[in-house]
Amino acid sequence: MRLGESGKMQASINITPLVDVVLVLLIIFMVMAPQMRKGPDVKLPNTTKPNSQGDERGRILVSIDEAGGLWINDQPVAAEHFGEALNAAVGTEPNPSVVIRGDAKLHFVQVREAMLAIEQAGFRGVGLIAKRAGAEGK
Repeated sequence: MRLGESGKMQASINITPLVDVVLVLLIIFMVMAPQMRKGPDVKLPNTTKPNSQGDERGRILVSIDEAGGLWINDQPVAAEHFGEALNAAVGTEPNPSVVIRGDAKLHFVQVREAMLAIEQAGFRGVGLIAKRAGAEGK
């Protein structure tokens, strides 16, 4: 620009910093997504080849922790109110499915009791979640 000339405004946006910020946020969310799961920490039992865990829509997650405590999604529930809490968790879902995450240290009797309570609450076809043998994580 020379002396005496009027300066022009340039109306261009530098998008490089915007792209950098978006990529950093994307990486943060990709790293944190596996940590955002429902329920208590449960060490899943190993299996040689678990089937696909299925679709999470309409799924009610029942967790049984190491001490035998029952959880529906991320809320602890007393055993005597389990059926009522399970029916309340369904809400208006037309075709709910119930899936159990049981700790590997539990006796199968405790898992079976939860399965019977789920059936008594009126649900059929309870699923079980396991992890592949040698897989990382809980």
